[in-house]
Amino acid sequence: MKSMYIEVMFEVLVFVYENYWRGDACPELQQLGRKLSAAGFEVDDIQQALHWLDGLNLASHNTELIDISQSVPEHHTESAHSLRVYSVAEQDHLGAECLGFINFLEAAEVLSPHMREIVLDRAMAVPGHPMALDDLKIIVLMVYWSVGLEPDALVLDELCDDNNRIAH
Repeated sequence: MKSMYIEVMFEVLVFVYENYWRGDACPELQQLGRKLSAAGFEVDDIQQALHWLDGLNLASHNTELIDISQSVPEHHTESAHSLRVYSVAEQDHLGAECLGFINFLEAAEVLSPHMREIVLDRAMAVPGHPMALDDLKIIVLMVYWSVGLEPDALVLDELCDDNNRIAH
């Protein structure tokens, strides 16, 4: 079950996404905290969101993103027959709906294996389970945002489709 505390954190993340179109346009965390405070968010909610964003920054910058359309050494690519096995903790935390959505994004080739791992890392960093699909969609958007990629219009529609918290 999601607490109000977590819901407000996602509101902070949506605010950041809508106001800083790319992760590299976002100010340093301390300055961002001041801007969020000026926007009316509570200190505890800001701290939780900044902690989550710091983890996103670490995960996205410590993971090598590979453009699958480019020729890359074989050791960097997944086999067409490879399979990501989710741990029991991941299955419990994400639930069938979120895992199905991640698989859908991968099958549509809009979520690379590296981005999937960042999404999983950040999803597992959110307390409570099972995770709501709308919250997972925000995490996917934030991962795109953090690596400086903009999802194409159809992916953006899918991510924002049922979610009134994100403006197009």
